Amino acid sequence: MSLPPRVGVLGGGRMGAGIAHAFLLAGCEVTVVERDAQASASARTRVLDSVDRSLARGAAGSRDLYNGMLRTAVDTTAFPGCGLVVEAVPEDRELKLEALRRAEASLTPDAVLASNTSSISIDDLADALDRPARFLGLHFFNPVPASTLVEVVVGAATDPQFEAQARAWVTALGKTPIVVRDAPGFASSRLGVALALEAIRMVEGGVASPADIDAAMELGYRHPAGPLRTTDIVGLDVRLGIAEELHAKLGDRFAPPALLRRMVAEGRLGRKSGRGFYEWSDE
Repeated sequence: MSLPPRVGVLGGGRMGAGIAHAFLLAGCEVTVVERDAQASASARTRVLDSVDRSLARGAAGSRDLYNGMLRTAVDTTAFPGCGLVVEAVPEDRELKLEALRRAEASLTPDAVLASNTSSISIDDLADALDRPARFLGLHFFNPVPASTLVEVVVGAATDPQFEAQARAWVTALGKTPIVVRDAPGFASSRLGVALALEAIRMVEGGVASPADIDAAMELGYRHPAGPLRTTDIVGLDVRLGIAEELHAKLGDRFAPPALLRRMVAEGRLGRKSGRGFYEWSDE
């Protein structure tokens, strides 16, 4: 099943830009919508810089080609004609609800709407939509260009045909889909956060250094990156938000450690701020 010729992405931050990158290199025309002209211009630069890195590694095409296939805008009225729109705004329930409502209102009735949420219930988000049967989760992983996994999250109201369609689209992007029924944290976030929170508690308790804890998982269990380095890459604020969501739904085993809260309050968010469990100033 081929990809839609036009795809929309709502939100042009790190994740949204990566998602736009993936669809561009797969041959889709992509429209990225941001909140204002400055954010829209930054999103275009972010996407094209990411494309440049892929071109330098041997990807087909040219910057001029992808620049011509990329459109940026400041309003969801730019989405008509898109067969798929992926919402990729920050992981905040109310922000996502508002963004999804705006996107849906601008889409044609035959379009599919997806959320890149990593932890918020697809069913909860679907309740706010007029066409929940055409809504599901497409959870991409950071960094999107390098990651080979996409979690397809199917809600109770999702029409089964769109589960199959989403799997085919992910495969057409050169990535591997896994299908998860809507549940707190889905599969990846729930498992990833559980490991990360325990690693943070070990640092908090002085059990071992972040580097040694990560080495235990990298060398002992062949994880490509340890839980603390991964937390830095994902963002400590993102990890905290997911942990709070899971704590509310699943209980105290997902209670965020005091160390995580303190680091977020201090602005030690990981790679994006230059410092988390590791120093990233040279990255």
